[in-house]
Amino acid sequence: MIRRILVNVTPTHLRIAITEDGRLTELFTEEPDREHYVGNIYFGRVNKILQGMNAAFVDIGLEQDGFLHFSDVDASMEEMSTDDDDDEDDRPTTSSVQSSDVALRTAKAVTGKRLPTFRTKRSGNVTINLQPKQNVIVQVTREAYHQKGVRVTTKVGLTGRNVVLLPFDDAIGVSRKVQSQRERKRLRSIARQILPEGMGCIIRTAATGLDDDDIKRDFESLLADWRDMEEEVRKAKGPMLLHEEAGVTHSVIRDLFKDDVQQVIVDDPKVYREIRSYVERTAPKLRGKVELFADTKPMFEIYGIEKEVHATHQRTVRLKSGGSIVIDHTEAMVVIDVNSGRASNERTQEDNAVKTNFEAAREVAKQLRLRDIGGMIVVDFIDMQHEENRRKLLNEMRNELARDRAKTITYPITQLGIMQITRQRIRQSMAERTSENCPLCFGTGKVQSPATTMTSIDRWLRSYRARTWKLRVTVAAHPYVVHYMQRQRSRAFWKWLRNYFLWVSYREDDDMEAGEFACFTPSGKDITKQYL
Repeated sequence: MIRRILVNVTPTHLRIAITEDGRLTELFTEEPDREHYVGNIYFGRVNKILQGMNAAFVDIGLEQDGFLHFSDVDASMEEMSTDDDDDEDDRPTTSSVQSSDVALRTAKAVTGKRLPTFRTKRSGNVTINLQPKQNVIVQVTREAYHQKGVRVTTKVGLTGRNVVLLPFDDAIGVSRKVQSQRERKRLRSIARQILPEGMGCIIRTAATGLDDDDIKRDFESLLADWRDMEEEVRKAKGPMLLHEEAGVTHSVIRDLFKDDVQQVIVDDPKVYREIRSYVERTAPKLRGKVELFADTKPMFEIYGIEKEVHATHQRTVRLKSGGSIVIDHTEAMVVIDVNSGRASNERTQEDNAVKTNFEAAREVAKQLRLRDIGGMIVVDFIDMQHEENRRKLLNEMRNELARDRAKTITYPITQLGIMQITRQRIRQSMAERTSENCPLCFGTGKVQSPATTMTSIDRWLRSYRARTWKLRVTVAAHPYVVHYMQRQRSRAFWKWLRNYFLWVSYREDDDMEAGEFACFTPSGKDITKQYL
C-alpha cells in the first residue's frame, strides 16, 4: 500500500490529504485567519459549579466559558485521548480526592464548604476539589460548536513526536502498539531517568527503536515548555493562554508522518521548509521523503483526488452500485439515509438490500472520517429481513470504523433498520468549518413561499385602504418575491386596483429576507408598521 501526505496551500485555505493507493482516506483543512483552540492550555478561574450538570464553567479568557465535566477533573490517564491508543501498566492507585488535589494543585479549594460530588460506576461517589473563583490549569479537548463553548480538562498533556508529557500524573504509559516487552521496558527506563518527581508520560509508537538520546531530547523540549508555563502561572493575575497548540500542518506531520508513509508532498516553498526543518530536528531518517511539488498544475488534480475532496461538501454521495447515501445535519445529530439504485442485477430484494447496505457502510465510515463528523450519527439502512444479514452488517461497520483514529461506538441495528453510532467530537465538522447558514433560510433549507408573502401584502393593503383613501403605495420585497408578483400581475395588480382602488408599484430590495416586505408612500416614507 502506497501512503502519501499531500499538503496544498492557498491564500485562504490549507488542505492536507492522506491517500492510500491513490484514494483519499483523510482530509484536514485550516483557515489561517480562524482561531483553533484544541490542545491550547489556559490558566483559568472557575466561574460557577452546576451540581445538576456534574460540571463547572471555567473562565479562560474566551467569549464563552470552558465546559469542565467532573469526569475530566482527575489525574488518572484512563480517559486520556491520544493518537496511538496508549496503554499504562504501572499507574499507581490513588483515591479520587488525592487525584483531584494533584490535578488542581495550582490552588486549593476553600475548606469548610461543601464540595461537589460525581458518581462513577467504578469508584462510586467521587468528591471533586472545585470551588467558585478557584484557579485551575486546563486544556481544551473539543472545539466550540453551535451554541456550546469549548470543552476543557485538568488532565493536561504536552504532545511531542515521541512522548506525551503529563505534568499532573506520575504514571508512565506505553502505546499498546509497542508489542515487544523488552522495548516497553527500555522506554519506561528512559522515562524514569529523566522525568521529575510527580510527572508522568505516555510513550508513543514513534519512539520504538529510537536511540535514548533522541527520546531524551523530546522529553527535554517538553519539560522546557512546561517550565515556561509554570513561570507564566506564577506571574498570572487572571485567565490567560499558557500554551498555544501548533497548526494542523505541524499536528499531522507530528502524528501521522511515520515509516509507512512513502512521501510528503508540499506545493508551497515556505511550508515545505517548515516541514523539512521540523522533520530534520525530530526524525532525521524521514527527511528524504519530504518533497516540494514543482508542477504548475493543481496538485490534487494531478493525484486524482480533487473530485473526492469536492464530494465531501455534497449532501448526496453516489455508490458504485447505483445507490446513494444522503447526509443531513441537525442540531442534535447527523442523519444518513441509504437509498438503493434504480436498477439491480441481484435476484431478490434481500440480495439487493445486502449489496447496497454493505457498500453504504464502507462509504459511511469513510465519510465520517473525511468530514470529521462527531456526536450522534443515525444511519437508516435499507430493510433486511434476515437477522444474520443485520449482524454481518454491524460487524462490517465496526471493522470499517476500527480504522478511525477518533473513538467510535456502534450499536446493533434496530428492527426498523436504524444503526446508531457515536463518534468522538474534537473539532468542528467539515460542514461547520467550510460553510455557514443561508442568510435567507437560516439553515432550515426552506423559505416562506412568495405566494404566502403576497398574501401578507394583500392583508396589509386591505388594512391600509380601510384607514386611508390615498391612491398610491410602493411595496418593497426581496427580488425573488417581486419577480413572483410581476408574474402574477394579471391576478394581483389588477385585483388591488379594482378592489382597493390602489395603484401598487414594486421595488426590489436585496437586503430583505424572502418573507419580508415594506410599504412606502410616493414621497418615500416607510408606513409598514403604521398599518399592520
